[in-house]
Amino acid sequence: MNHLVLKHIYKKYSNGADAPYAVKDLSLEIPEGSFVGILGPSGCGKSTTLRMVAGLEEITAGDLEIAGKKCNHVPSKDRGVGLAFEEYALYPPLTVYDNIAFCLRAKKVPKAEVDQRVRAIAATMKVEELLKEKVGGLSGGQKQRVNIARALVRNPKILLLDEPLSHLDQKMRQILRREIKKLHNEIKCTTILVTHDQMEALSLADYIAVMDQGVLKQFGTPKEIYNEPANVFVADFIGEPPMNLLTVTANTEGDGTAFFEMEDGSCIRVPKRLQRNIEDKGRYIMGIRPTDMALTDRRDFDWECEVDVFEDLGEERTISIRIREDFCTMVTQEIQKYKKGDRIHVKLNPERVYLFDRETGERIGKGGYYGKDVQPQRAGGNCAESSDTGSLSL
Repeated sequence: MNHLVLKHIYKKYSNGADAPYAVKDLSLEIPEGSFVGILGPSGCGKSTTLRMVAGLEEITAGDLEIAGKKCNHVPSKDRGVGLAFEEYALYPPLTVYDNIAFCLRAKKVPKAEVDQRVRAIAATMKVEELLKEKVGGLSGGQKQRVNIARALVRNPKILLLDEPLSHLDQKMRQILRREIKKLHNEIKCTTILVTHDQMEALSLADYIAVMDQGVLKQFGTPKEIYNEPANVFVADFIGEPPMNLLTVTANTEGDGTAFFEMEDGSCIRVPKRLQRNIEDKGRYIMGIRPTDMALTDRRDFDWECEVDVFEDLGEERTISIRIREDFCTMVTQEIQKYKKGDRIHVKLNPERVYLFDRETGERIGKGGYYGKDVQPQRAGGNCAESSDTGSLSL
């Protein structure tokens, strides 16, 4: 059953004809009990989408359904959602117990039931020993646990998490990521996480919606998003270091051999699986992840180039190659050190070379992790024809 359905949702904050849309033609169908991450840069519309689901923002156009019921005009308190904000929004004069119990008391829930539910959720979120403490004296991680506990004590049908870890240090973020994943597996609640941190989305979510400028760019599992990016935006946004994206010109020799010529004049052989997708003298964007490039010797290499920057990061090393104004980065486990100007020989994994339309940014050709055909003008999966819209049923 699709628990949460968004049908061609639009949102704009001004009535002017030329006013931009914060969210544009967003369609998603989310199954009950799944964990979905909405990922994208600041201003892409992800928090606005979450607030429309919560009932805190009015929908300009489109339909929002929860458990088969249209909820466009249903008050937030009646939607069965729990929301944990980026800001903790706790009441400093109150204890942890009173903060968690606040919404239950407002609904006139019997005292005995309030106590039972507060103590149960406090144990789940590991704040039971803090119930008598004032929240003003808590650490950031403790405050966020209380914030999430307050959302969960409502027994929501849908849990909405708006950048819940953004104010925490790296170690506490890792700890709470594990706790949130464990919590989701225990309560089986449909959960939507809004974040700009790809590691949070990739590690927590069953499915990821990548947005940019109010438009859904791709929706799929973490593996699909990482290994089968539907367009240049997703390819560039997902991955650390990000995918190398190089402007190339295709050249076909008389014997049928094809090369990508880069802007610095160097050439890379076109993988066989992509040769049917290119036109001679056609200009494209070639993508390759830094981890899919390997150092090799002179006998078997795809690319001879010059080191611009070498970084030793302990467990791994990165080598950056300058191509006019752009950098191409590779990650290696080799212990050898390099200096600027050293010549190296690089081998590319042919199954991990991607090709994108230079004008539309859409992926073309076949390949990657699953070897699927990816058609231009698609925002990922089962999407609308326009590259400005996207939808997917799971």
